Amino acid sequence: MKKVVISGDVVASSSISITEKPILENRINELLDLLKSEYGVFSRVIKGDYLELVLQNPGDSLRIALVLKCFIKSLPIHEARSSKDKNKFKAFKSYGVRLAIGYGELSRFDPKKGIIDGDAIYYSGRWITENSTHNKQRIIVKNTLHFISGGEELNKRFEPLMMLLDLTINKATSRQCEIAYLKLLGKSEEDIASSLQITQPVVNQHSTALGWNAIECAVDYFSNTLTE
Repeated sequence: MKKVVISGDVVASSSISITEKPILENRINELLDLLKSEYGVFSRVIKGDYLELVLQNPGDSLRIALVLKCFIKSLPIHEARSSKDKNKFKAFKSYGVRLAIGYGELSRFDPKKGIIDGDAIYYSGRWITENSTHNKQRIIVKNTLHFISGGEELNKRFEPLMMLLDLTINKATSRQCEIAYLKLLGKSEEDIASSLQITQPVVNQHSTALGWNAIECAVDYFSNTLTE
């Protein structure tokens, strides 16, 4: 049976101030715990900024990838490590995390032993490695959301969808991303307004400005296509 592995690499994480780096690490771990309880996701974090997630249901993968991206972009992290890191820090604030959705077989998967092996993790991990900006003086980011499988037709079918979603989220504000990830987790506008201590019309205003209806349609289309 085919599975999805999402590999992720926090963009320019080394540029985050020492005092705020734990915020990133702790909040990511909290989100991964939530994804485990809500979606049965197995996850692990390597060196604090590299993520690997194995999903039970491939149809959930775009939703979960967007949750990750919006969540990280919404975090209250505001300080660069130093003045020379300001340009890299701007990249973190703009992009948050680089994510690859790998769709394929897993020949070995043992959560207790932490073993993940097979095409799905190979596809996603390879793309992240090829597009990593670690240890580079100048950060050039082309795209931060990608789907890859062994089927060229399926890859081409999803490529424009990924590019448009990537562009949309990368341009979004922190507040828009906060509302988007909560909506992606199934929260109503009333619930979001209550938890963020704002009014429901304000939630709706941010959702409309982001283009929530289009995002929701894209997520549904992806899920339906992958589960056909």
